[in-house]
Amino acid sequence: MKNPQTKPHGLKAFFKRYKASLGIFALFLTIALVLSASLHNMFYLFNFGYIGLALSIGLALYINKVKHARVFVEFAVGLYMLIGLGVLDHENMQIEGFWYFLFLGIFSGATIHYAVAKIFGPVIFGRGWCGYACWTAMVLDVLPFKQPQAPRKPFGWVRLVVLIGSFVLVAALMAARVPDLGNLMFIFFLVGNAAYYVLGIALAFLCKDNRAFCKYVCPVAPLMKPGSYIALMRITCDEEKCISCGKCLRVCPMNVDMLDPRRSRKNGTECILCLQCVDECPRGALKL
Repeated sequence: MKNPQTKPHGLKAFFKRYKASLGIFALFLTIALVLSASLHNMFYLFNFGYIGLALSIGLALYINKVKHARVFVEFAVGLYMLIGLGVLDHENMQIEGFWYFLFLGIFSGATIHYAVAKIFGPVIFGRGWCGYACWTAMVLDVLPFKQPQAPRKPFGWVRLVVLIGSFVLVAALMAARVPDLGNLMFIFFLVGNAAYYVLGIALAFLCKDNRAFCKYVCPVAPLMKPGSYIALMRITCDEEKCISCGKCLRVCPMNVDMLDPRRSRKNGTECILCLQCVDECPRGALKL
């Protein structure tokens, strides 16, 4: 006779094993339900539901040690954002599109995307967007320089210049009352993405670092850094287990000092939660 406790025990083990994956999906489903109900638009139910599902599946694959689980999520979400929302729906999801809709006072499309993923989201996920959903990084991450071949260069300030420049550009176009600005924003999206890919790939090979574009050019990073500083999800190090082998420091694509427990640690707001340091640690001293 079968033990009646077998099935509940199995479910309990399942929920314990995949609690992080299920939690991510539940969070995004909640966001989807709230936005779709408050804005009376079922699109948000599909949009955030799909992104949450992709993240959840990717995390489940990672838990089962499936190789390239994170890359699967990057392409599942990145291609949806780039092709589905950007190219097919004519939505400028880049920073210029955010400024454009913000100036118009429209809380939809790019403004919701930036609010959830890049302004308030980092308080929970840190720079997780950069590691799992960015359509620029999804291409850069398949290049051959996954581990930086040289120390990080002090050019991070360029990102802030690009951010301010994008703001000034859109503000000037709005002030000049340029006709058909909506279509111009779509052209900016197409041209801007092409430029990002060309520059990102060129920098990767020049610096021998897949994430050079993220470190020195991406204008979104400055928006995410304040929330990332207080992020709930962050990699921590158990100093009692750590043997100071330095493997985590060598594999980190963003040059984060994982051995420093402080939030002010070197490049602390740059962590993209790729978990490469966690996988590389021989003593299991690092955890999310």
